[in-house]
Amino acid sequence: MSQTDIEDPSLTSRPTLNPYLTAAYEIINRFKWDIQPESWRSRSKLHRRKDEYAGQKAVILCNGPSLLRTDFELIQSSGVFTFGLNKINLLFDKTNFRPSFIVAVNPFVIEQNAQYFENTNIPLFLDTYALKYVKSRPNTIFLHSSSNNKFARDCSISIYQGYTVTFVALQLAFHMGFKSVALVGCDHNFAVKGPANKTVISAEKDDSHFDPNYFAGGVKWQLPDLFQSEVSYLMAKNIYEADGRSIINATHGGRLEIFKRQSLEEFL
Repeated sequence: MSQTDIEDPSLTSRPTLNPYLTAAYEIINRFKWDIQPESWRSRSKLHRRKDEYAGQKAVILCNGPSLLRTDFELIQSSGVFTFGLNKINLLFDKTNFRPSFIVAVNPFVIEQNAQYFENTNIPLFLDTYALKYVKSRPNTIFLHSSSNNKFARDCSISIYQGYTVTFVALQLAFHMGFKSVALVGCDHNFAVKGPANKTVISAEKDDSHFDPNYFAGGVKWQLPDLFQSEVSYLMAKNIYEADGRSIINATHGGRLEIFKRQSLEEFL
């Protein structure tokens, strides 16, 4: 079965720019979250996480094919904190390594991986959309997403998704005080091509991620927006460097050249 197009967002979005509608949406969206008890529980948990790991190092495990070239034993033996993204659990049958945290904000990912999120004991950071599928537990923090194009140095109110879950993880790492963050598996290149953010039906095999079953077998997913992702990465780079922190690209290969490259061994 080949990849099937569903929706091209460049043509389905509203043709006019109306700041009143945008502002009204943001206020209503935030208010609907604030009146839920989970909003206050998650915000309290996020407050407790603020600067919890000040000055330490962290590794963010992205989901490109090059992730399989990562030395997980080296990461595990180093004792650094790690953020796994989205369906990182598909890696677990290949290694005993487990991340310190898992971050997921995309609705399709949350729906498709809900059973794992519902049962894992690994600390989770999930978009509020996940409450439809994942019950509140002590290890779960729900994140409110805003369309406000800004890097949240404090994530306790809202975050900006920035067209990539990696950007969300970078905001959380900053919030939690990590001074140096390395990216692995961030190939910034996808085998499937097409209009950015278009919703498609997957083919039988996924060549764009570290596992061929990541988005495969006729499930929905959104094509990446590499340009907007780079805009977000530049925002993160500027914030980190302004605060005397750093983001390193320790990916094997890939096409992301915004961050300084360094081997994972050197970073650790």
